[in-house]
Amino acid sequence: MSHVLVLGAGGQIAQFAEQFMVEQDQQLTLFLRHPDNLERVTPDHEKVVTGDVTNADALNQAMVGQDIVYANLAGSNIEQQAKDVVTAMNHVGVKRLIWISTLGIYDEVPGAFGEWNHEMLDDGYLPTYTAAATVIETSGLDYTIIRPAWLQNEDEVSYELTNKGEPFKGTEVSRKSIGALVADIAAHPDQHVKASLGVNKPNTDGDKPSWY
Repeated sequence: MSHVLVLGAGGQIAQFAEQFMVEQDQQLTLFLRHPDNLERVTPDHEKVVTGDVTNADALNQAMVGQDIVYANLAGSNIEQQAKDVVTAMNHVGVKRLIWISTLGIYDEVPGAFGEWNHEMLDDGYLPTYTAAATVIETSGLDYTIIRPAWLQNEDEVSYELTNKGEPFKGTEVSRKSIGALVADIAAHPDQHVKASLGVNKPNTDGDKPSWY
């Protein structure tokens, strides 16, 4: 059993991950700005803390006693959020980080889909997420960066992985699949250390996701 701090705990992927981790008997601290966004809380496994990642005191306090930090964060200030998370983890002495990013931060998406992905995400999104990933990769922490394909809401767990330096595969993946991967890494924290994982549903190659 591990103690896991979930940053951005109200997000859709995070809530799937939380459900899987509760089933694994993990102890979770759910850190988020708007607790009303939580669909369910299991009191014997989950503690809710209202806070903002940019508030150093609140973040430091939430880090105390944690084994793993899972960051499900977003926004135009994602690079600064990455810096704040790294600073707090180093301050408190927590080493294991699971960080949600996005596909395309290494220009690793090939072919027509890669060109389409650039067209959709280049306007401020990819550069900021690339910068945030650089912060994580140079932090000295035991990180895993997760780069999902375009996200859909199918009730399924079906995914395959590619590593940094390999061409990205597929075009889409379910949020539930990403949640399952996060929970699996939390249950086996010695796996995928200092790795950046592309994640897609098998056999979804194409020029764009199926719903476009």
